[in-house]
Amino acid sequence: MAVEPNAERDAILAALTPVVEGIAATFGPVCEVVLHDYRNPQKSVVAVAGSVTGRTVGGAMSEIGMRVLARGDAASDELNYVTRTRDGTRVKSSTMVLRDSTGAVFGALCVNVDVGAVTRVHDLLGALAGLGATPAEVPTTTFGNDIDSVVDALFDAHQSKQRGSWAELDRAERLELFGGLDTRGVFAVRGAVEQVAARLGISRASAYHYLSQARAAHDTTTGGPT
Repeated sequence: MAVEPNAERDAILAALTPVVEGIAATFGPVCEVVLHDYRNPQKSVVAVAGSVTGRTVGGAMSEIGMRVLARGDAASDELNYVTRTRDGTRVKSSTMVLRDSTGAVFGALCVNVDVGAVTRVHDLLGALAGLGATPAEVPTTTFGNDIDSVVDALFDAHQSKQRGSWAELDRAERLELFGGLDTRGVFAVRGAVEQVAARLGISRASAYHYLSQARAAHDTTTGGPT
């Protein structure tokens, strides 16, 4: 008899919950492990151990989770990448997607390690050795326990790149704004279109129109949907 999908997914999450504590305990206070259930994006965090990004149980997914959610079953693991939180904490992370027996993606196990202390030691040794290389720029990742705050932060980051208000943008710039937000998975979250529309001062219908046009332009450029 086939296993009911949600029952199977619940069992996988339950089996991984003690793993969350075990990994965090192994690496100590510089490590945070977060278990996500993407069936509820607004409250995707079902288990957490350690405190690097300030996640709590019942918190929302980060922008990385949005990106995974937007890619659906085509999502893949993102391993050993370096980013930084909005407060400047440098973090090395791995995001491992969770699949049920049909291959459907329904969550993720994420490991975040605060590498700030290691970086400071490295910089000190470099200075003592006379090495003056400029460290590579590290992208900022938005983490938050409230999904609206994550969407707002991504929106603000993209809008800051524009040359003016929505009324001052030409059609190409408007499509670029919606396309950029879509690429980062913002619109995979329920209610995000309305949230962005409110921030821009435009109607919900106009926001959906620009999103549709941005996706059509992307498909034309890439030769089809990804």
